[in-house]
Amino acid sequence: MAEDAARSSRGTGIALSGLIPRTVVGWLGLGFVAMIVYWLGANLVNDPSEFFNVAFIGLTNGAVYALVALGYTLVYGILQLINFAHGDVFALGGLVASSVITSWFVDVAGSSAGKIAFVIAIALVVSVAFAATLNVGIEFVAYRRLRNAPRLAPLITAVGMSFILQDVGLIKWGVEFQTTEKLIPGTVAFSIGGVIFQWDKLFVLFLTIPVLLALMWLVRSTKQGKAMRATSQDMDAAAMMGINVNRTISFTFALAGALAGAGGLIYFLHFTSMRYDTGFQLGLIAFTAAVLGGIGNLAGAVVGAICIGLIEQFNEGLELYSPGSDWTRSIVFGILIAILVFRPEGLLGERTPEGG
Repeated sequence: MAEDAARSSRGTGIALSGLIPRTVVGWLGLGFVAMIVYWLGANLVNDPSEFFNVAFIGLTNGAVYALVALGYTLVYGILQLINFAHGDVFALGGLVASSVITSWFVDVAGSSAGKIAFVIAIALVVSVAFAATLNVGIEFVAYRRLRNAPRLAPLITAVGMSFILQDVGLIKWGVEFQTTEKLIPGTVAFSIGGVIFQWDKLFVLFLTIPVLLALMWLVRSTKQGKAMRATSQDMDAAAMMGINVNRTISFTFALAGALAGAGGLIYFLHFTSMRYDTGFQLGLIAFTAAVLGGIGNLAGAVVGAICIGLIEQFNEGLELYSPGSDWTRSIVFGILIAILVFRPEGLLGERTPEGG
């Protein structure tokens, strides 16, 4: 009986020791969420039109982040590889688009809407084709032979490819920013209840939303998408079922590169400047968005990117109780850490058991 009592006491102690930290962490999480809700609610009540104007800007920036974040999550989903060179593919795609716009078509700004649309279409095709080809080449040269290597080897290789691509951009375009005049006017398209919708921000949404929807459809509903999903689950089984694994992985890298190229053009048109190292910072933000939403989950990457875009703009654009722009990065990563503490798989990710 003494032994039974001891076992019972030990069992109760283990349960209580596990229960108390979870309770404390839960209350801290609820308090953190309550603070954010109170801050947003106070700003909404204080100036509703300004609140929604800032939210619209955040949504626009989040859409650009989503294009890059999807490239990270596509590659991770199929190879469990964090392709740190992806942000630099984005930057080179944007720089190629800048060359098309500023060198091939001189004095585009001020031209007719038809000519500007034609120039943007040409720049989009060139940047997408360039970035897709570059990403496929990176996979073939740097990653293919390391598929069965320890995970640290391809990770270090990806970091090395990032520096190589930055140096390529530095040699070709130099240290100065490549700039252009505002091709998409920032004039007011329409307003609803004091919320202003500008043409340049609507252009970003009109271009990114169809791309995101088309990607979702391709991965979920097409034969190539099914091959991608099968390869991500089990390469050997997919090969036994007749799927060309190498071609499927190359297609995934091409798709991720195409998204980066499109994102580079949109970023250049929206912010009117691009430099060889622009992709490092934005790539870090996009990777954070992919982790926040649940890396490997397409919808999660989009949700995470929009969340980060909104967090940035709310902190920098709202007046009431705002810490200021100097705290933006700290707040973004603080929220990321807080979410991952409570939900390590991300907002929309699925918890999977570790392989033995």
